[in-house]
Order: sequence, then structure tokens, then C-alpha cells
Amino acid sequence: MTIKSVQNLVAEALSEVKTISAHDALELSNNNECSLIDIRDTIELQQLGRIEKSHHISRGLLEFSLSPGSVYVENEGLNLDKELVLFCAAGGRSALAAKTLQDMGFKKVSHIEGGFGNMVNSGFKTIK
Repeated sequence: MTIKSVQNLVAEALSEVKTISAHDALELSNNNECSLIDIRDTIELQQLGRIEKSHHISRGLLEFSLSPGSVYVENEGLNLDKELVLFCAAGGRSALAAKTLQDMGFKKVSHIEGGFGNMVNSGFKTIK
């Protein structure tokens, strides 16, 4: 049996998903053309803050939260017709998550290169 390393899984995901810069994500967000989804764990949000106008769905609940008819989508007013732009701390988890959403059938999905740190450095506002 051959087990793939996390590095191999992330590399495969990166070859299949759309990666955008934090600057491009900020432009999409400012133009109301995307739904920003923060997949970091709750403890990361508590320690570092969250990005203003983003939706938080931890990585472990992403597929369940975005499945058709999900209560989360209805309650949060998440527009699944817009580009779903995922981010995590550095970009690995969001690449894997974007690949999973593509496997579910989502067409407009991307992730932010460099994650939260790049977003903060590119002008995204954070809230505690």
C-alpha cells in the first residue's frame, strides 16, 4: 500500500484548483463578487482575528455546511452563485478544501495563496 504525503496531496490539489492572490481576492470582495470562506479552526480566529465580511466554516464541517439544502447556507445568507474564495492560515488546507468542493460539483471555487497572513498584508480588515 502506498500512502500519499500531505505535501503530495497539496501539490495535486494546487495543480487542479484556481489559486488567486490576496490582492485579487480583496478586489473581488470589494466588488461583492465572491463569498470569502475562512476554513481555519475557531482557536485561530480567537488568537488572530477574522477577516471582515468573511464566513467562518471550519475545515471539518465544510462539505456538510455547503451541501445542497444546508441550514448553514440559508442561515448565513451565503450566495453559492458567487465565486467561493477559501482561505486558511497559509494555503495548504484551503487548496485541499477547494479541490473537495470541485469534486462536489462546485464550478466557481478558488483559494488564496498564502492565506490569512497575505490577506492581512494586502489590506483586508480584521476584526476580533
